Amino acid sequence: MTEVVVTNLNPRFTGVSSTAARLIPIQAGQFNLALAGHALPDCPEPVTLAQARALTRTRPRDRPFAIWHVRRNNEMRAALWARDVLRLPIRIVFTTAGTHRHSMVPRWLMGRMDALIATIPAAAEDKPHVRAVVPHGVDCRVWHPAPDRAAAWAATGYTGRRGLAAVGRVRDSKGTDRFVETMLRVLPRHEDVTALVLGLARPQDRTWQDGLQAKARAAGLGDRLLFPGEIPARDMPALIRACSLTVPLPRYEPYGMTPLEGMASGVPFVGSPTGAFRTFAADGTAGIVVEEGNLVEDAAAAVDTLLVNPDWLAKMSRRARERAVTFHSIEAEAAGIGAVYEALWEEG
Repeated sequence: MTEVVVTNLNPRFTGVSSTAARLIPIQAGQFNLALAGHALPDCPEPVTLAQARALTRTRPRDRPFAIWHVRRNNEMRAALWARDVLRLPIRIVFTTAGTHRHSMVPRWLMGRMDALIATIPAAAEDKPHVRAVVPHGVDCRVWHPAPDRAAAWAATGYTGRRGLAAVGRVRDSKGTDRFVETMLRVLPRHEDVTALVLGLARPQDRTWQDGLQAKARAAGLGDRLLFPGEIPARDMPALIRACSLTVPLPRYEPYGMTPLEGMASGVPFVGSPTGAFRTFAADGTAGIVVEEGNLVEDAAAAVDTLLVNPDWLAKMSRRARERAVTFHSIEAEAAGIGAVYEALWEEG
C-alpha cells in the first residue's frame, strides 16, 4: 500500500520540481512512494491524480493514513479535495519556502494543512502548523568537483579558459540585469573569462533579454557574455563544476539552490543578500554576499578579487565543498522530512 504521495502538477521543470526530483529517489528507498502528476528525472514513473487517490483510498499497512506531500497552491487544493471532499485517509504536508506575506488564498490553504515544513526560519514566521525547519539539501554525489577544472571548462566548448555563471529564469526578480551589469565591469579586466546566463526567458521577458544582449554587444562582449538559454537538467552538473564561480544576484529568492549546487561542485559564489545565501557563505569562507545599495560595483569587485587570487579561490572552493557535504546534504533533508512524517503517523 502507498504510504507517501509526492505531487508534481506543474508540467515545466521549475525550482520546485528540482527540489522534489532530488528527494524522491531517496524517499522511495524509505517509504512506499508514488509520484503523482508530471514525470521527474530519475524518479518513479508518475501516476495520475485519479490513480493517486485510488492508491490512498485505504490505509497503508501499519500506518493510520497515507501522507500527501505538496509544494504548490494547486497541489494543496488537489490534496484538500482528496482529504476533505472524498474523505480519503490521508494527511497533507506542505513545504513552504516563501518569506513574503502570502495573499489570502495561499494563507487559507496553508491553514488547512496538517503540517508545514519551512526551508529556513524566516519562512516559518506567522504560518500555522509548522512542524520543522528543514533546509533544502543537495545531492553531493551528482554535484561534485571536477578533477581538472580547466579541462572541464575546455570540454564545454565555450570560449575562454574560465567561466562564470548565473543560473535561473531570465527576469527582473532573478537579477539577470544585475549579473549582466557586473559582467560588463568584470570581463574587460579578464580576457580569458566567459560569462553564461543559464536560464529561459518567458515570452513577456524576451524583449528585456534582448536589451541585455544588446548591452553586451555594445560593450564588445557579445562573444563572451552569452545567453545559452535553459540547459537540460542532466547537463547542468558538468557545466557548473567547470565554472570558477557562480554569481547569483536575485532581488528575491525564497531559498536559493544554485549557489548550493555550485558549492557541492567546489564552486564558490558571489551573491546578493537574499534567501539562505548568508548561511551558505559561512562568514565569507564558502561564498561572498554583497549588500544592496552598491551591489553591482561590490559584486564586480568581489569577483575580480577572486579571479586574480587563485590560491584564495582554491581555498574557498575546498571550503564550499566541505560545507555542502557537512551541512547541506540531500540525506539530511530527507531525514528531516521523514521525521515529520513519522511524527504525524505516531500521533495517529
